[in-house]
Parts: sequence; C-alpha cells; structure tokens
Amino acid sequence: MQVKNPQEILVRHNWTNDEIAEIYNLPLLELVYRAATLHREFHDPSEIQVCSLLSIKTGACTEDCAYCPQSVEYHTGVDVQPLMLVDEVLEKARNAKEAGATRFCMGAAWREVRDNRDFDRVLEMVRGVNDIGLEVCATLGMVTEEQARKLKEAGLYAYNHNVDTSSGYYKSIITTRTYKDRIDTIRNTRKAEITVCSGGIIGMGESVEDRIEMLRTLANLDPHPESVPINALVPVEGTPLQDMPPVDAWDFVRMIATARMIMPKSMVRLSAGRMQLSREAQALCFMAGANSIFAGDKLLTTPNPPVDEDKELLSGLGLKPRKAFKDELASN
Repeated sequence: MQVKNPQEILVRHNWTNDEIAEIYNLPLLELVYRAATLHREFHDPSEIQVCSLLSIKTGACTEDCAYCPQSVEYHTGVDVQPLMLVDEVLEKARNAKEAGATRFCMGAAWREVRDNRDFDRVLEMVRGVNDIGLEVCATLGMVTEEQARKLKEAGLYAYNHNVDTSSGYYKSIITTRTYKDRIDTIRNTRKAEITVCSGGIIGMGESVEDRIEMLRTLANLDPHPESVPINALVPVEGTPLQDMPPVDAWDFVRMIATARMIMPKSMVRLSAGRMQLSREAQALCFMAGANSIFAGDKLLTTPNPPVDEDKELLSGLGLKPRKAFKDELASN
C-alpha cells in the first residue's frame, strides 16, 4: 500500500460549510496561529510573489457587475480604451519585470472572448510576455475550451476568473451571467491545463455565511485553484455599491487565514483593497498565509499602493520575491 505524503492528507475537496465556519469563527489570534503553522508546511514564509496587473482593454463592458466601474451600465468616469497594441503591452511587461514582478496579468473588459482579430492580438501578447520570462496570466471573461487551448499553446500560465461571492448571493451582484458560467470557464481553463486563479470579493453586502459558501466552492474544486485572490471591495462612485462601508481589517485577515487552512497548497493573494489596510494589518495577512500581492499604483481602474511603498513594506518585514515558474523549476 502506498503511504501518502503527510502534506497530502491535509488537502481535501469535501469541505462542509459547518467545518469552514468553525475555522472562520476561531478567536482571531488562534486562527492566525493555526494558519501560519500550516502555511509553513507548504510554503516558504519569507517569500512573496509580486504580480503586476494591466488593463489591456478598458471600459464599455456589457456585464452589470455591481462592483465594477468598467460596466457600460454605470457612469463612473472611466475612460474607455480600445485593446492596446502588442508593443505597448510588452513595454509594460518589461517595466514590471524591472520593478520586481514575476507574474504579469492582463485584463480585458469583455463579457467573453470572441474568435476575432482582437483575440489573435491577445495571443500575440501572451507569447511576447512569456518570452520576457514572466508568468503570464489573463482575465478576459468567459472562454470556451478551444479558446483556452489556444491560450495555453501561446504560453498562458494562468487564467483568472473569480467566483466573486456565494452562489446564493451572486444574483444580487450580477445578472448578465450565471454562477454556472463562472464554474464552466474555470473548468474549460483546467481542461486546457492552464493553472487556475480564482477567488472572490468581500464587502459587497454579503453575509458571513456567503463568505464561507464562496470559500467552500473554491476549496471543493479538484484540484484547488493554484491561486486564490482575496479582494475587498473598493467602492467606486457611480456603481450600485458606491456607499458600502470599508471592510474591517480583521475580516480581511480571517478570509486570508481560512483560505490558507482549507487550500493549503494554493497561493493566497492579498489583492484589491490593500489601500485601506495598515502596514500592520498587511503584515498580519502575510503571517496568516497570504504569499502574493499585486504591485503598481493601479489595479485595472482602482487605486493600489505605490511600488516604492510596497518595496519598503516587504523589505521591512524581511520578505523576498518569489521567482517566476518556481513550481516548474522545482519539479525538473
């Protein structure tokens, strides 16, 4: 009989809401301690992956996501920009690499990918960024299995498609696509052997039970998403969620720690909403298991801490950047 690696025993895909709620509701410092201990079983706690996110096509999206300033449904002052030229994107990628990023994410405000010249241009961008030596990620809306296969052949390393929230609360946030559409896109990218980046957003008026259900959805995917971004809503004037109160920092820490506990092998990404976190709160998130951030003064269209400020933070905490393609290099 084959003896399992002790680490693998901790990786499950059959979580219940009650089990996750028990973890989420632990006293905060106990939760952070347990998450930090598990984090060290699977990851180098002194290492952070620095990612860069670029909006390659901005605004005029036909989706009605209540949190998004790029929806055509809302008047938010976002300047609509057509799909960027390949050379412009590659210049941004080279600049991101020089600034310390090892993953470069490209986002297009599309409902879904269409088989046209724009998609051909995106494939060229993917090939170019891959040649630069960065892990290349894309978030382009819904994709078919065949489109995902083409992205994989071009060198795409990861595809981001967040579930956003629980299946029950989803219709309160988005009506132009279904929760099943989200899961289908994740499955299509998985079938193409692209790593999956999928997480969600807190602070949209959801309940704690919705947060737990969202985490259960992600944790019961088999395999788990390789990357799990945890975002806090950044309210934007003109969107239906413009008046939502800021997310409590401890709620952010709880989400990070719980995600780490139930998806121990995944990269947990401290994503949108960092501007409202103190340096100390961010440090606690890193201790609780977050091992990736997005660098740059903008995440698509919302503000993010400046690069120099992040470098100072990471340096002060003694955190070092994770190398690109680390998992693949380790397995060779």
